Amino acid sequence: MSARRIDLNSDLGEGFGPFRVGADDDLFPLISSANVACGFHGGDPLMMEATVARAAASGVAVGAHPGFPDRGGFGRRTLLASPEEIHADVLYQVGALLAFCVAAKVPMQHVKAHGALYNLAVKDRAVADAIAGAVAAVDPSLRFFALPGSELERAGEAAGLAVVREAFADRAYDDDGSLVARSQPGAVIHDPDVAAARIVRLIETGEVETRSGGTLRLHADTICLHSDTPTAVPIARALRAALDEAGIAVLPVAAPDPA
Repeated sequence: MSARRIDLNSDLGEGFGPFRVGADDDLFPLISSANVACGFHGGDPLMMEATVARAAASGVAVGAHPGFPDRGGFGRRTLLASPEEIHADVLYQVGALLAFCVAAKVPMQHVKAHGALYNLAVKDRAVADAIAGAVAAVDPSLRFFALPGSELERAGEAAGLAVVREAFADRAYDDDGSLVARSQPGAVIHDPDVAAARIVRLIETGEVETRSGGTLRLHADTICLHSDTPTAVPIARALRAALDEAGIAVLPVAAPDPA
């Protein structure tokens, strides 16, 4: 991907029934890719259908966002599940969202694991292989979002998937490149100007400051902004303004480079 472009992704459609999670309506005009919850940690059939339709109307690329079956914990609790169970759960969720994409005549661009499932796969190769294998079984042309330098990245490459390396606008990093656990102070970045400046620096220099004050070398093709971060919309607006000022185009990862 060109150094003068970046994808902005956000986790959307995570409400269910009468409950709403995140500022989806405000974020759609500011992002280029949507990770749509598939019914396990959030989302339900009506929400999935509506989110795919809203993405299509907004020119936002659609991806599946499978997680642990843990609606009560919002998919942020690690469950004891075998690789076989994880493979089947991811297959089920990706297939469910794919049905809505087919019905709406919207291509599915990517798959990105959610929450605790993502974090577990960053370090556990068996879990990472289970996720990547399920994605490849559904459609080997799907792009696979992964933390750079992780087991998830390596599993995607081994499965023959096009790996999209992801960084986070609203999360702090440890020196080893992992995300600071949400239970730790400073794990979530709330200040829009701080978040925007960090990401512009990352795109332009390949560096981001860690929690300890060190410098982490990192390549990113897509930037995630969690929709349930309280300042998600101000961060997204500040980030888009900073990217525009820096001359960095915001495009889905599957879109061609601008002329």
